Amino acid sequence: MNKLLSMLTLQQELNDSTNGIGWEKGVTKNGKVINWRRCITMECAEMIDSFGWKHWKSIAQETDYANLQIEIVDVWHFVMSLVLEFTKNSGAESIEELATRISQTPEYQKLVDNAPLAFAEDTLLMVKIENVMRLSLIPISPEMIGALIEEFFELVYMGGLNLTQLYRLYVGKNILNQFRQDHGYKEGTYLKMWDGLEDNAVMKRAWEDEPDMSPQELYAVLKTVYPA
Repeated sequence: MNKLLSMLTLQQELNDSTNGIGWEKGVTKNGKVINWRRCITMECAEMIDSFGWKHWKSIAQETDYANLQIEIVDVWHFVMSLVLEFTKNSGAESIEELATRISQTPEYQKLVDNAPLAFAEDTLLMVKIENVMRLSLIPISPEMIGALIEEFFELVYMGGLNLTQLYRLYVGKNILNQFRQDHGYKEGTYLKMWDGLEDNAVMKRAWEDEPDMSPQELYAVLKTVYPA
């Protein structure tokens, strides 16, 4: 399974599990209205806080590029969810066909060679983030979806991530989110600290130890070390 298809499939499965089958109609199994465009907007705002942009305070704040990349991945969850929702409701194509079409865009192809990438200049990065925000706020249409996908992959490229890095960060966070849901996150019983480490750090270390794991294997590792 190629990386893009794998990510789209995992996002569909996560949404089916956490929001309920039929979430594409815009309502969770608990009757809560879903607004993926607002999710994208708010996560982009959090991403901008990775920069020391506030002229009235934190003047010496350095850009937190590690957090920037994590926020990019968080936005990717919501971009995929919006695209999956739109595709389902329009009856346009299967997930496999969707993955094939997206993978052919020039913006996606720039990420595929997996060469190490440099960060763009901070001002350009913030402009790109704000453009993703702008697109997420306009009325949804095939043109809006296409432009959003293109701008997002440009942001990934400018944020120093190649396809393999995006995939690993996404899969790690996706599986951890699923693990949290399965172990009492909504009920408030989930333990976020595991023997002195936050669960994000445990997940990241597991990936670094076994970079060729499948998503299912990563879940199994988390289950083994979770201090239940």
